[in-house]
Amino acid sequence: MTAVLAAGGLTALATGTAQAADVNVARNGGFESGLANWSCSGGSGASVSSPVFAGAGALKAAPAGQDNARCSQTVTVKPNSTYTLSTQVQGSYVYLGATGTGTQDVSTWTPGSGAGWQKLSTTFTTGPSTTQVTVYTHGWYGQPAYFVDEFSVFGPDGGGGTDPGPSVPGAPTGAAVSGQTSDGLTLSWGAVSGAGGYHVYQDGVRVKTVSAASAQITGLAASTSYSFQVSAYNAAGEGPKSAPVTGTTTGGGGNPNPNPAVPKHALTGYWQNFNNGATVQKISDVSSQYDIIAVSFADATTTPGAIAFNLDSAGLGGYTVAQFKADIAAKKAAGKSVILSIGGEKGTISVNDSASATNLANSAYALMQEYGFSGIDIDLENGLNPTYMTQALRALSSKAGSSLVITMAPQTIDMQSTQGGYFKTALNIKDILTVVNMQYYNSGSMNGCDGKVYSQGSVDFLTALACIQLEGGLDPSQVGIGVPASPSGAGSGYVSPTVVNNALDCLTSGVNCGSFKPSKTYPGLRGAMTWSTNWDAKAGGAWSNSVGPKVHALP
Repeated sequence: MTAVLAAGGLTALATGTAQAADVNVARNGGFESGLANWSCSGGSGASVSSPVFAGAGALKAAPAGQDNARCSQTVTVKPNSTYTLSTQVQGSYVYLGATGTGTQDVSTWTPGSGAGWQKLSTTFTTGPSTTQVTVYTHGWYGQPAYFVDEFSVFGPDGGGGTDPGPSVPGAPTGAAVSGQTSDGLTLSWGAVSGAGGYHVYQDGVRVKTVSAASAQITGLAASTSYSFQVSAYNAAGEGPKSAPVTGTTTGGGGNPNPNPAVPKHALTGYWQNFNNGATVQKISDVSSQYDIIAVSFADATTTPGAIAFNLDSAGLGGYTVAQFKADIAAKKAAGKSVILSIGGEKGTISVNDSASATNLANSAYALMQEYGFSGIDIDLENGLNPTYMTQALRALSSKAGSSLVITMAPQTIDMQSTQGGYFKTALNIKDILTVVNMQYYNSGSMNGCDGKVYSQGSVDFLTALACIQLEGGLDPSQVGIGVPASPSGAGSGYVSPTVVNNALDCLTSGVNCGSFKPSKTYPGLRGAMTWSTNWDAKAGGAWSNSVGPKVHALP
């Protein structure tokens, strides 16, 4: 049989004959020719030179009022054919889709991913008489401008003309090794213009293919040197390999385990490093029901990605740094984990490149050593870049060792799809992730895993949304239910401890459910979280005294 060539060449057939490979039937998908071939609603679109994913141009479109800034073009296609629609996007709630397919129109979107480029992709099949399809992208009402680059519709040539094919990308430069452990290394390099992805070679053998300019290499031997090269590829084929770079794993002795293990079922509470009307607490005042105490919050610095921590001694009644550190040590001795939360409603920390990822890892580890924190919590409410947040957390893990505690507190919109930045990050670090305590409050209605819409404040809202995470790839031990400790703890979404306990029963044992009942039970569910230990104390400990024993008694 004839050998299969890369896209842009020939595709082998069982008969030994060959047919033309798929082409990009979209025109000016890189926006190098301004908005030629494109139509944007309300004059919302423009060609810009920055930011771009590749080449010299990209699309910028800004929603306004009732206009979602829809940009589209009509492409010529073949009937009864399948096409892959993809593009690189940057912004919050960016959509990609196709209409007039003659079969089922399709769309996909990326929620809450305001920073960094992300790839959207879907497929559609044309009907028996379909020769033209409209493809589009758009943003969402009330959101900032979004950006699009490298728009493509790959499939059989419909005869409507195509742009010139891409050229083979050049060799990556700047390859470097970091994050050494006894069985793994982190490899990074400079992004290559026009690359669709990268192949990683270990001692001359291809071991990995990735879409971003970094890779985690695992399963290596301790105290051993390895040589790596990287090549870029796109539809035109694979480019030359980078210059070799060598990395050596650490010894196999392992890291000491200074942090207590998180219980199988754990209660998490956020501790406020400020006074907003809730009960002012020292760490020593936090109820023993809490297994994980998330100190809120880290402070941004003038160095991108780097964080600091400043105890609000005056606002907390003269609480000294020495007392704070001693209280953390005492909690740790009692088997509790005290971690530092990054973000919050007013958090301004951004990790959008390798340098800021390194800065976050280094500064977080330094704070862990200074104060005795067992790990960090990611609570960035303005979106995150999964590529570089993953890099940061893995780098921190390589420094801190296997006892590192990593938690996340995404909003409900952030965990509606596995394509969202938060969900991607959680899945990327599944092997080192402790728990995701999604915030089931300040939300409004959301889709459950059964496709139905549920309103916050009900047991169904808690269970049907948790189901998305449980069925989307997270282990039950990595899923927790996050709710306010009292009506004062959030603008909306408070539920009584009884509702929380019913949701825990429903998910772990299949009892006390509402109208939604999951198809199976998840007895390994990690537990629950609340904002905050201070509001809980203000309400007399009603939340922790009810939900805590329930969590600790789970099967």
